[in-house]
Amino acid sequence: MAPYSPPTGGRGGKLRLDFNENTVGCSPHVLKRLLEGLSGSGLAVYPEYVETKRALAEFFGCPENSFTLTNGTDEAIQVLVNTYVDDGDEVLLLRPSYAMYRFYAEVAGGTVREIDYRPGDLQFPLEELLEAITPKTRAVLIANPNNPTGSATDLAGLMRILARAGNAAVLIDEAYYEFFGITALPLVRDYPNLFISRTFSKAYGMAAMRAGCLLSQAENVAYLHKAQSPYSVNALAATAICAAVEDKRYVTQFVNEVLAAREDLYSGFRRMGIRFIPSNANFVLFHCGDRAIPVRDRLREMNVLVRDRSYELPGYLRVTVGTRRQIAQFLAALEQIW
Repeated sequence: MAPYSPPTGGRGGKLRLDFNENTVGCSPHVLKRLLEGLSGSGLAVYPEYVETKRALAEFFGCPENSFTLTNGTDEAIQVLVNTYVDDGDEVLLLRPSYAMYRFYAEVAGGTVREIDYRPGDLQFPLEELLEAITPKTRAVLIANPNNPTGSATDLAGLMRILARAGNAAVLIDEAYYEFFGITALPLVRDYPNLFISRTFSKAYGMAAMRAGCLLSQAENVAYLHKAQSPYSVNALAATAICAAVEDKRYVTQFVNEVLAAREDLYSGFRRMGIRFIPSNANFVLFHCGDRAIPVRDRLREMNVLVRDRSYELPGYLRVTVGTRRQIAQFLAALEQIW
């Protein structure tokens, strides 16, 4: 196995457009709740999740027993794979996608098969995926929208996948749902093989808290709990989740700003004649050819961070979409070196 080694060092004081994070921070309401609730005695006891589960059940409009809290999306993937994938079982992934799907599938001893996003426009390979699903398939792991391509499929496409993969646990990772606006949650009642992961690391600006959840039918969630540590989500993260879902206005304003900035980014790329892949998320792939690494390094020298994806998509870099002001700063730096 190849270890997952994200380049997380030396990012302080720079324009962070490399990890798809919220680029302005979490809601002030979250910070206030954390500071008010922080105490020595509180940190001395194991976390309780009653309030957090109640808040999320109301937020998602589902029963409390139809989801489990997770230590970010990473643990959601791990728990699902550990619950449903045994040694040698077939796991279907799309390529390129989030590296942790393959990571946890391989740790579990699964046999990984990958279906490529469509060459050129990198659109969702729905027909190709459907053709690859067989009765031997035990898990299908999909990011919708996908990182790094920004591609997505609609609910009709997801329903076809769920119907085809009747013997498999199908994970729809909705880490970037807030920027996309389409969720598979309405399908949970009708598809017992559907699992949905959500995170508070992106739009909610809480990546440092490692907070997320995994949703499915209650019977499935009971099985998931058997493969999960009982205290994997710390008390501060549980408190932050409660405050975050209360401040819907903050997230809506940030998402609207990102969507406006994404249009500015498209315009800037067109002005400079740079090819890019339109995205359904808060990041965009853009093509630099054989200059990809030099462009990334020059931008870093100008305190602007972008992510190299040329190792799997030759010539491509990925830029996180922040505010309109931040994108203007990025475009100005890029124009200087282009």
